[in-house]
Amino acid sequence: MAAGYLEILRARHAVRLLTGTLVGRLPNATAALAIVLFVRAEGGTYTLAGVLAAVYGVANAVGQPVLGRLVDVHGQPRVQLPAAVASALAMTGFAFAGTDPLSLAYACVAAAGLFTPPLEGGLRALWPSVLGREEQVHTAYAMDAVAQEVMFTVGPLLVTLCVSLWSAQAALLVVNALGVLGALSVVVSTPSRAWRSAPREAHWLGALRSSGLLALLGAFLFVGIAMGSITVASVPYADAHGGDGVYGWMMAGLGLGALLGGTVYGARQWRGEPAARLRVLVALLAVCYLPLMAMPGALAMVSLTVVAGVFLAPAIACAFVLVDRHAPRGTVTEAFSWLVTTFTVGASVGTGLAGPVVEAGGALWGFAVPGAAGGVSLLVLMATGRVLAAPGGGAVVAASSENDPNRAAEPRFSSGDRA
Repeated sequence: MAAGYLEILRARHAVRLLTGTLVGRLPNATAALAIVLFVRAEGGTYTLAGVLAAVYGVANAVGQPVLGRLVDVHGQPRVQLPAAVASALAMTGFAFAGTDPLSLAYACVAAAGLFTPPLEGGLRALWPSVLGREEQVHTAYAMDAVAQEVMFTVGPLLVTLCVSLWSAQAALLVVNALGVLGALSVVVSTPSRAWRSAPREAHWLGALRSSGLLALLGAFLFVGIAMGSITVASVPYADAHGGDGVYGWMMAGLGLGALLGGTVYGARQWRGEPAARLRVLVALLAVCYLPLMAMPGALAMVSLTVVAGVFLAPAIACAFVLVDRHAPRGTVTEAFSWLVTTFTVGASVGTGLAGPVVEAGGALWGFAVPGAAGGVSLLVLMATGRVLAAPGGGAVVAASSENDPNRAAEPRFSSGDRA
C-alpha cells in the first residue's frame, strides 16, 4: 500500500509542494475556530462569533473561483502570494482591532476570506507536471484528499495550543503567518513558476460552461450538505451521551474514517470509467450514513462515524479526476476551486438545514438528513451519467519541464486529462 505513495513523495518537488500547500491552507482550515475563540476572548457573544465566521466562509466561497480564474490567466506566483499576504494582513487587522468597531471587524474578516489563495486547486493543477504519469496523478489526488483530513485535525490542535500558551490573538497571528510562509514555499518552487495554463477561450462563464463540471458541482453540493448536517445532528446526541468529549470523538471518527478510506483507495490503481466509480462511491457513502440513525451507545456511535467517513475521501479523489477531465481548456485551477466552493457552501447549507430539523424531531431526524442528501447526490450523478462519461473539455496545460528550456508541452495523458 505504501509503495504508491512513496513513489509519489520521492518525485522531485512533491514533498515541498504538498507540505507548502497544507501549511498555506492552515488559515482557511482553522478560521472558524480561531475567529470564535478570539471573539469570545474579546467578550463578544457566540452569535457575533458565528456571524463573523459565516462572513469569512461566504467571502471565501466567493473568492476561490475568482482567484482560481486569475491563476489560470496570470500564473500562480502573481496571484497566490499577493492573495496570501492580503488575507493575512486583513486577519492581522482583525486581531489588533478586535470587535470594536463592528464594521471594521466585518470588513477585515470578509477581506481575509475573499483573498484566501486557491492553493488547493493550484496543487492539483501542478501534479501532472511534477509526476508525469496519469496513474500517479490519480494516486496523488487520493493522497491530497487524505492530507486534508490530517490538516483539519492538526490545524485546530495548533490553534488551541497557541491559545493555551499565549492568547487567541496570538493564534490568529501565528496561523496566518504560517499560511504566508506555506504559500511562499509553493510559489517560489520551479513547478509553480514554470506552470502555465493552456490558452483559454474568452467566456464569462469560465469553467462553468462545462456541463460535466456542473453535474459534479450539483452532486457535491449535496455531499457537502450531508457533512454539514452531521456536525449539527451530533450535538444533541452527544449532549445525551456524555457531552463535548463524545462530540469530539464523533468528529474525530469521521476524519479517521476518511483518512483510512482515502489511504486504501489511493493505494491501488482503478480501472474503468471514473464516472461509474464515483456513483458507486457516493452510493456507499449514503448507505453508510444511515446506521447513524440507530443512535446506539457512545462507543458504538463513534465506530459508526468512522464507517460513515470511509467513502468520503475516495469520492472526493474520484471527483478530482472528473474535474480534471471536464474542465474547459485553460480553466483547471478555477474548476478545482469551484468544487471546493460548492462543497463548502453545501456544508454551510447542511448546517443551517439540520438545525430546524433537530429542533423539530431531535437527533434521529437530524441524522436522517445526511443519508437523504447522499441519496440526492447519487440521483444527480445517475441523471447526468451520460454527461460525466462523455469525453472531457480538454483541460490542457502547457506545463513546462524544468529540463526543457523551450517549455515544450508534454504529451497528453491517455484519457485527455491534463492539469
